[in-house]
Amino acid sequence: MFGASMMTETRSVNDLRADRNWWRGAVIYQIYPRSFQDHNGDGIGDLVGITERLGYVADLGVDAIWLSPFFTSPMRDFGYDVSNYRDVDPTFGTLGDFDRLLEKAHALGIRVIIDQVISHSSDRHPWFAESRLSRTNERADWYVWADAKPDGTPPNNWLSIFGGSAWAWDSRRMQYYLHNFLASQPDLNFHNPAVQDALLSEMRFWLERGVDGFRLDTVNFYFHSQGLENNPVVRPEDFNASTAPAVNPYNFQEHLYDKSRPENLEFLKRLRALMDEYPGTTTVGEIGDSQHQLEVMAQYTSGEDRLHMAYTFDYLGGEFSAGHFRKSIVETETAAPDGWICLAFSNHDVVRHVSRWAAREHQDGFIRMALLLILSMRGSVCLYQGEELGLPEAELAFEDLVDPYGIEFWPQFKGRDGCRTPMVWQAAAHLGGFSSAPKSWLPVPNNHLMRAVDQQLGVEGSVLSFYREAIAFRKMHPALRGGDIAMIESPDGVLAFTRSDDTETVLCVFNMTETEVIVPLEGLAPTASGAPGNSPEPVDGKLSLAPFGAYIGLIDRS
Repeated sequence: MFGASMMTETRSVNDLRADRNWWRGAVIYQIYPRSFQDHNGDGIGDLVGITERLGYVADLGVDAIWLSPFFTSPMRDFGYDVSNYRDVDPTFGTLGDFDRLLEKAHALGIRVIIDQVISHSSDRHPWFAESRLSRTNERADWYVWADAKPDGTPPNNWLSIFGGSAWAWDSRRMQYYLHNFLASQPDLNFHNPAVQDALLSEMRFWLERGVDGFRLDTVNFYFHSQGLENNPVVRPEDFNASTAPAVNPYNFQEHLYDKSRPENLEFLKRLRALMDEYPGTTTVGEIGDSQHQLEVMAQYTSGEDRLHMAYTFDYLGGEFSAGHFRKSIVETETAAPDGWICLAFSNHDVVRHVSRWAAREHQDGFIRMALLLILSMRGSVCLYQGEELGLPEAELAFEDLVDPYGIEFWPQFKGRDGCRTPMVWQAAAHLGGFSSAPKSWLPVPNNHLMRAVDQQLGVEGSVLSFYREAIAFRKMHPALRGGDIAMIESPDGVLAFTRSDDTETVLCVFNMTETEVIVPLEGLAPTASGAPGNSPEPVDGKLSLAPFGAYIGLIDRS
């Protein structure tokens, strides 16, 4: 099949698990199953389709894949509302299909990380169906329930990220239940030890099946304050719209009491103890907290008894500047010197970074510079399907939207559908080779077809070829995977730093502007590194960088 791997070596799960620290500096490729490859012709991607394309993923040179949720779900939030944590939704296939995917991935040397959405479940989950029946049943306190105020209004001012109050009324119990997202996504009560036990058991099910780790959705939302205090108003100088779009009133509160609670640290220790029973597995947490995200990331990843790594929204928001990146790097290193960040510029929740950050006339140069930048920064890296093709955000009509988030806040915020459209494999094929169905679940944009895999595969200078070369280059340099980082003074608009380990020091310089710059390299005399797309070597101690130009050189330490 198109996209079959050129790799001949096969590996077992034991081979992969032998390296317990593989995740540190790894490159992880995120797959959104609904949009990767449709095998059965219903217009929606599935696990068999992913399995058929694993050769393509292996040839990118990544260390692992992260699969967004494929569990049984009513799909109100497209899998992030789980009704059965131990089975595959029929939309995506069967448990047998997953086992075959896992086996093939491991044979190709690819580890498999799966999403775990445990801060909340679907309201169709049997646990919630029982919990809402009465205030006295065995699972009555498995979810977060509270009485109304005397006037019938919700218990406090907490807001849902998806709009409106975070409390929904249930006529069976005559109480409100908490939902940080959709009303059909009730929050589980982590203050109940039985809930923690049950969720860890669900995760053990997949570890026993052979998965290599978990991406933990909304990991800082697990606990709430049992006092149900009102959240305070955000001061104007502290306003930050990195977690939610600027038009969302969720940003108007400082979320002190509905998430990022200190009790979570003890649960994360329980979770890490479970992971340590399966050496070679890993965790990466999603931290959404506009005011305290670096502090929370440091708490969650420091030491050896919590998460292995986590990502924040520092690089998934709107600001792309050398100043912002320099500040974020310094603050991360200061706040979490022994923690570990997982870097991403794009994912299934945000506008693709090509459209978010790059002017149209500079997109090709920007794509290459941005990749070299993220592969040079300290941390592990998540790449999102399609970014290796240079795909921009899809422009969709309102009638094509299916994301409840975008429908709620249209037109100023268009939701997440624009980054979730199907992969394009063949420019001339129906629906870009994604599906044989008459129509796919989201449209395939015409301007994506010109960037299809078959238009770039094996083509020198293509974005896809550049991604392969850059990932291979990173693997050749241990300092880029796990070395220390030290910032270097540089002109405005330029980000410069070194990465160093016991074997080498690598100089990394990036022009993050649309104009040419000259960078003096006082006291530095780098030599050629062989980095793809490198700017010309320095002349007379000065480095010339074109708009969105990048230079990576080796420093002689002899």
